[in-house]
Amino acid sequence: MKPKIFVDGSEGTTGLEINERLAGRTDVEVIAIDPEKRKDPAARKAMIAAADIVFLCLPDVASKEAVALAADCPSVRFLDASTAHRTNPEWVYGLPELHKGQQRAAVKAAKKVAVPGCHASGFNLIVSPLVEAGLVPPTYPIVCTSITGFSGGGKKLIAAYGENTTGVAERQAKESPQDQRVAPRPYALTLAHKHLPEMRVVSGLAQNPVFVPIIGDFYRGMAVCIAFERRLLAKPAGAKEIAAALREAYAGEKFVRVAAEVNPSTELDEGFFRTLASNGTNRCDLAVFGNEEQILVVARLDNLGKGASGAAVQCMNLMLGFDEGAGLIA
Repeated sequence: MKPKIFVDGSEGTTGLEINERLAGRTDVEVIAIDPEKRKDPAARKAMIAAADIVFLCLPDVASKEAVALAADCPSVRFLDASTAHRTNPEWVYGLPELHKGQQRAAVKAAKKVAVPGCHASGFNLIVSPLVEAGLVPPTYPIVCTSITGFSGGGKKLIAAYGENTTGVAERQAKESPQDQRVAPRPYALTLAHKHLPEMRVVSGLAQNPVFVPIIGDFYRGMAVCIAFERRLLAKPAGAKEIAAALREAYAGEKFVRVAAEVNPSTELDEGFFRTLASNGTNRCDLAVFGNEEQILVVARLDNLGKGASGAAVQCMNLMLGFDEGAGLIA
């Protein structure tokens, strides 16, 4: 009998992308609620009770309400794409590649999995293994910048930017100087972004990093950038040593790849980083740049893939005992 899957919040960006990844699958049965009853607690509870796994693609409060609805449905397993449970010890953090793959076993056995945030996925895949290896001290004053496509902001931001089907010059001609959105725009400038708690807790840092996200005028894709100073590391290390530590941490991983060399020219177009080269995949690509004294690590991923829906489906595959990469592109 096929496992039944219910996507609660299937009209949002993440829910739509999950349904897209499940559409061609023959090993699961996706059940759907009557659109007119999607906010009816009784109807939602009936759908949740009928499912083996429920994806929660909802705001934080609604996700918590959904879990509460299932209090008397002990067999149901949850995958929550909101920020509601990412640092809750009762939930497993859904990044299987962490801890040299040990997190994979926890995801497989979990009843409740919190799907990581997009920025946080790249951040934790960089920082966590370096802290575990004793190279980066937990007290390191990390500054992280992350440029992302506007789809990460959900329907409201997508509507504001549009689907980006016209060229930059054409859009500039149509927009007033007061309403131009073609320039990258830093945001969350009070330094209180919602991903900060999971960045700190999951990576093993003693304090929040300084995190500056930047939205760009492109639909999807992101590059998370973190710089390190040799003089501040717990052990002497330059770019080569940092790259070696990351390669060791992710050896054999299907969805996390570390560039084979430092300062990889294959990741550059005329000196510019190829920010969108992982789009359409469930991959996070790590590249190390720099020298003996200063190091820059860049994590590139699709914010709707490994940064959201792809990661959720990857975790679902593990929870159901399927091939981890089923329905996903590496």
